[in-house]
Order: sequence, then structure tokens, then C-alpha cells
Amino acid sequence: MKTLNRSAKGFTLVEIMIVVVIIGLLAAMAIPAFQKVRQSSQDKAVLNNARQLSAAADQYFLENGVSTCASTDLVGASNYVKAINTVAGEAYPDNYTQGTTITISGIAGARTVTYAP
Repeated sequence: MKTLNRSAKGFTLVEIMIVVVIIGLLAAMAIPAFQKVRQSSQDKAVLNNARQLSAAADQYFLENGVSTCASTDLVGASNYVKAINTVAGEAYPDNYTQGTTITISGIAGARTVTYAP
């Protein structure tokens, strides 16, 4: 006749389920916070790119005596800005006009950031 060994080490199903529920609650709180921080950092990177483009456009306007330029005049290996690294699939304007607000659209497919020089 076998006897049950009650001193066996291990976790019960209820204890494991409690741990799973706690981990699920922590994840439910952490994921939205992570997404908010990610969105904020993307917007800041795009705004920084807009500032660089605006400064490059201002320098171009001063050096060439014009009030409009194309992005190809600003961005390139031998131009004012070496490269614009997109962070969330955003689209930068093709032309820049002196004193005009720069609008970057399509950030993560939904958001828009504007920069007024």
C-alpha cells in the first residue's frame, strides 16, 4: 500500500495562477506607459530633425539671397544636413519657405508635428 508524501516540494496550481495574474496586471500597467514614452521620444526626435532643417534653410537663405529652397539643397553629403534619419516613417516637406511653419506628417502613420521657426 502506497502512502502519500505530503512533504513533497512544489507549487500548487492556485499559487501558479496567482503569479500569472500578478504578472498580467503588471504588464497591463507597463505597456501603455512604455507606448507613451515611445511616442514622446519619437515626437522629440522628429522635432529635432525639423529644427535642424529649419536652421539649414535659414543658412541657405542667407548665403544665397533667396526665400525658398528644396530639401535637396539642404540634405546631402556636401550640404548643410548630412542625412535625415526617420524614426517613425514620417514625411518631411520637399520645399521650405522663409518664415513658414514646417509640418512633418505621418509619424507612426497617425501623428503630425509642426515647427514654427
